[in-house]
Amino acid sequence: MNKFNNSLKKLISSKNLYDRYSGILSLSDIPLFLVDTEGDILLEFIPSPDFCTHLCQKKGGHVCSDYMSRIKSGEKGRFICQHGLENVLFPIVVDNETLGYVAGMQVYLQQNEYQKYMIDFKRFKSSKTDELEIIAKSISSLKTVELNKLEVHQRLAGEIAKNVSFDLSDNYFHQNLKRLSIEKEILEKKIIDLEAKNMSLVVNPHFLFNTLNCIARVAYFENSHTTEKLIYCLSDLLRYNLKQDNQLHTIGAEINNIEKYLYIQKVRFKNRLEYHIDVAENIKSYRIPNMVILPIVENSLIHGITPKRDGGKLSIYAEQYNKEIVISIMDNGNGFSKESLLNIRESKNKSGLGLRSTDERLKRYYGEKYGLEIVKSDYSGSTVTITIPAQPVVG
Repeated sequence: MNKFNNSLKKLISSKNLYDRYSGILSLSDIPLFLVDTEGDILLEFIPSPDFCTHLCQKKGGHVCSDYMSRIKSGEKGRFICQHGLENVLFPIVVDNETLGYVAGMQVYLQQNEYQKYMIDFKRFKSSKTDELEIIAKSISSLKTVELNKLEVHQRLAGEIAKNVSFDLSDNYFHQNLKRLSIEKEILEKKIIDLEAKNMSLVVNPHFLFNTLNCIARVAYFENSHTTEKLIYCLSDLLRYNLKQDNQLHTIGAEINNIEKYLYIQKVRFKNRLEYHIDVAENIKSYRIPNMVILPIVENSLIHGITPKRDGGKLSIYAEQYNKEIVISIMDNGNGFSKESLLNIRESKNKSGLGLRSTDERLKRYYGEKYGLEIVKSDYSGSTVTITIPAQPVVG
């Protein structure tokens, strides 16, 4: 027993640590929490996923066995748990004594996401809950992130651990504030770099949106209403595409984005393009990986309809069959040639690579029985389908 005993708990109770680090915490949405040397979770900066808190932890407010084994052995840094999730554990040290840890992450790297679909449901069914649907939703909601984002979060966790250590030492105050300010600035710049969709784009996206909206208002006052609507559609398309992440989006949001794209193309091609969209309202609330429908629509327009002298018609339908949703993208264009179909299967051209990668992406999310299929392709047109499980938005 020494002067640092229970110091971490006292610090949390006497000062609002979340407010102190809110500036840095706003840079990430990956789980982060404080834990003591007994494995008790003292404070959640960013909450852990339901899978970890409800299924993996043997008792509430206490870390899982993977964390406990490392706490007892004195291991630190980044590690992968038994389910393939990336985690971090950084000690809070004062006078060479470990008082607790900053821990978290609990996400998949993209190359390890397949392990999500290998988790044994029955193991959890016999422990905490008999609701397989709850277990499935907890697993499916686990996040997948890029390596760069994970490395930034790892650095963030390490710096918070160091600063909490400073908080608990006698001479921390002035250097702590200075250090925190410097680290926040570095991390903010790093996040901005990572989230940039095009590193060569020097125009601030907000400036671009504001400029487009300004032009749209000018078009309105000049009674150029088609121009006004075109600009608003383009602005919405850019904003939607820039904000994409690894989360599942609603079918409704994806269809709304596609409608804006097709409106712009309709103005461009005039009577050479007709389109029809039929998606029932109850289907729009189901989830789908972002940007998997639009590339197929674009491929159908560019390679199927526009080469025809008189153009053609593109249709999008979504129907539910039992526990599956099938989204069909149909056109009456020229169809895929035998050579093109072969190239698509072997990824020998850009359109083939796009369709194949879309199929692989859907299989990673939902399993091998789901994905993309070219069900028809001849001189009367093409039909491409996307099949996913009926899976409503959680929360």
